[in-house]
Amino acid sequence: QMADPFRYDAGERSRYECLGHEVQIEHIKAYVCAPSFFTDKAVIVIHDIFGWLFPDIRYIVDLIAGHGYVTICPDFFKGTDPWKTTDHWADFADWMKDHDPTKVDKEADVVLKYLKEQCGAKKIGIVGFSWGGMAVHHLMLKNPQLTAGVSLYGRIIRDSEERYDLLNPTFFIFGEKDHTISYDQIILLEEKLKQYCKVAYKIKVYPGQVHGFAQLKPEDMKPDDKPYIEEARKDMIDWVNMFI
Repeated sequence: QMADPFRYDAGERSRYECLGHEVQIEHIKAYVCAPSFFTDKAVIVIHDIFGWLFPDIRYIVDLIAGHGYVTICPDFFKGTDPWKTTDHWADFADWMKDHDPTKVDKEADVVLKYLKEQCGAKKIGIVGFSWGGMAVHHLMLKNPQLTAGVSLYGRIIRDSEERYDLLNPTFFIFGEKDHTISYDQIILLEEKLKQYCKVAYKIKVYPGQVHGFAQLKPEDMKPDDKPYIEEARKDMIDWVNMFI
């Protein structure tokens, strides 16, 4: 039996009134939020296993847009069902086979084209959470159009030298108490990046934090966790601001 990767019950989330709107881009639906002024800077947000409709991820999109970016969260599951809180963890490995975070290139290209042609974006960054963190790590190795990336608690899925040859600056955020990612993996990531990575990178581990910590809405935060959640989000925005 695999441990539930989220320590909070994802079914018991508070309601969230979104600030953005939904669009259809070729074969993909997406949630978009943009600032009230024109900007040629954009950020793609990649959702976790709970998908693009999940309130927490929409809150993050709105938060990033508030810092002056056209921000978009596409449905990387292409209309198929996200993981649901009622699903059984015994089935998770099979579900992951059909939802591979390293098979996101086509969708990323469609969204990049939309941001450039329809939104006038010249610099585009990417931020991803959990499943999305893995997708960000993959895309930062493959897609030079992405100026900077932030991977939040994406499991470190394979160990090969090409996994560390990032194309553009990437920031890796982890929680100290994340039981899906061992500290040894993080140490290895750091050693390998030092060896193979030719661009700016950063790894930071936040004390006492579990998997999924950085995407909580304010009313869902525990007081002890709040400073670390806010710090992680500020660090994420600072990284994006630095390169985009």
